Order: sequence, then C-alpha cells, then structure tokens
Amino acid sequence: MKKWTTTLGLVALMAAPLYATAADYVIDTKGAHASINFKVSHLGYSFIKGRFNRFEGEFSYDPKNVSASTVEVTVDTTSLDSNHAERDKHIRSDDFIDAGKYKEAVFTSTKVMDKGEGKFDIMGNLTLHGQTKPITIAADFIGEGKDPWGGQRAGFMGTTRLELADFNIPVMGASSYVDMELHIEGKMKK
Repeated sequence: MKKWTTTLGLVALMAAPLYATAADYVIDTKGAHASINFKVSHLGYSFIKGRFNRFEGEFSYDPKNVSASTVEVTVDTTSLDSNHAERDKHIRSDDFIDAGKYKEAVFTSTKVMDKGEGKFDIMGNLTLHGQTKPITIAADFIGEGKDPWGGQRAGFMGTTRLELADFNIPVMGASSYVDMELHIEGKMKK
C-alpha cells in the first residue's frame, strides 16, 4: 500500500506541470504598447475620441485552457485625455466622472469564454464612479511570441459599451453611452 501511495504521488507531481501552462503577463504601458480609448457622440453630429493616459494591469492566458484566463486592470481616471483641456476638465469634474473623488476605475474578470477562432468574451466587474457593475468585453487574440529583447509577449484587442446610467454618470450631450476600445500587449513575467 505504501509503495502504491508513493507511486501515485510521484505520478501526480510529474503530471502537474502539464496542467499549469497558463502564463502571467504585465500590461506594457511603459512601452506605450497598450491603450484604453473611448468614443462618445458629440451632439449627435460626430464623435469625440480620447484615452486614459495612465493605467496598469496584469493578465493570465493559456491558449489551451482559455477559460482559466484572468484579467485585472486599474485606470487612473484623472488621466482622461480628449485632446482638449477645457473639455477634459469638465468631463473629469463632478458633472460627469468626478475623477477628484473617484480616482480609479477597476476591471476584474470573473469568466473568460472561448468563442473560437481567437475570439473571446471576457466577463467581469467594472468599478467606475463608485458603482460596480458587470460588463462583457468582446476580445480578439492578436498574437504572441518572442520579442527582440528575449521576452515573450501576447496581444489582444477588445471593445465594450458602457451605459452611463449604470454608473450614475449623467448623459454626456446626446449620448447615454461610451464605446471603449482596448489594445492590450503584455510582457510575460519572469
């Protein structure tokens, strides 16, 4: 019996690495290889585009077990930038996102669903403007591989629509929502 237990234990230890293939990545914000962008209707006539200049995050990705993947991102809401200082000041004010009070927005994934052909739905909770609500990000796998500096990278693109009322943010002009476009490139942790 003792020999049998020892043999089972060794087999389990040898098999464990086969199931632990997920890789952990840090989002490459320092190299400007990632961006969090937004688009909102301007009076119903055109669109204003902008971005958040400061954010950080990590993700875990296993192409053989996509459902085990995770994502966590923290955005500095005071870094909102639509390329117009007065407008940015107004959007950051308590009239809209109140970045002085709610300095961070945080997304934490709860589930990743593989839709095939490099497409995923990333479900999770977004905390914005003091409210936490579930959202879904439609994501596409862009690619992965070695970089010129000997590291490993993986990249994704995602989109989602945020309904302002869900986060107690007043309607901005004629728009009740903001479309988000996310470009995420991560460097594998060593």
